[in-house]
Amino acid sequence: MTLPGNLVPRTPVSQPAEARDAVTVVLLRDGAEGLEAFLLRRVKGMAFAGGMTVFPGGGVDQRDADTSVAWTGPPPEWWGEIFGVDAATARAFVCAAVREMFEESGVLLAGPDATSVVADTKDFAQARQQLVDRELSLAQFLTANNLVLRADLLRPWANWVTPYEEPRRYDTRFFVAALPSGQKADGETTEASDAAWQTPAAAIQDAQEGRRMLMPPTWRTLDEVGALGSVEKVMAEERSVEKIIPKLIRDGDVIRVVFQ
Repeated sequence: MTLPGNLVPRTPVSQPAEARDAVTVVLLRDGAEGLEAFLLRRVKGMAFAGGMTVFPGGGVDQRDADTSVAWTGPPPEWWGEIFGVDAATARAFVCAAVREMFEESGVLLAGPDATSVVADTKDFAQARQQLVDRELSLAQFLTANNLVLRADLLRPWANWVTPYEEPRRYDTRFFVAALPSGQKADGETTEASDAAWQTPAAAIQDAQEGRRMLMPPTWRTLDEVGALGSVEKVMAEERSVEKIIPKLIRDGDVIRVVFQ
């Protein structure tokens, strides 16, 4: 896999930057042409991945570890074993995944009780903006609305770490989730210039033909979920999650990506 050479500084970094914890959620649905993923094109000029097509996601907020969140599904200890971290950190990852997906797509994996999920999130538009502005934490939002976080609606998928050669680095935990019945993904976020549902094959073809730019983790993940072919099969997939740190090798005006 190759990338444009201007995405990485020509002068190698003397000391790799510390990788910040982040999350991303591969939101899926079964469409008329098969499995589809919800994709955002990041605004050009952003400090990280500007102009790239990505899944909803972002950095982990320290408030995401708040233990007051009403929770159902696999406990933090289970997630910790999957991602190789302690339970408190794992809790923060799951909460961050739910929060970031709500902020960037309007899809909320929470409901009035342990067996339901909200059917329409329009009534939470103001809270959604307050979450984006960090005026409200996920725990405060869920508590105020008597909502339970549905950790059972997420599945672990992968753990990608930005290459050492990059000036900004993230240690990103990938989750997959199915679009809840009745909800709509809107992509109304200032961080994206457009949003769309696409089959993995179509998104990859767009990248091959220059209509999209995909980072290696996004490309690989689209290829993996596309091969399974349906939401049911993706959500049932048993994954062994290990850190993947690609290596970047400059070759003239392009960057070759090597998966270690």
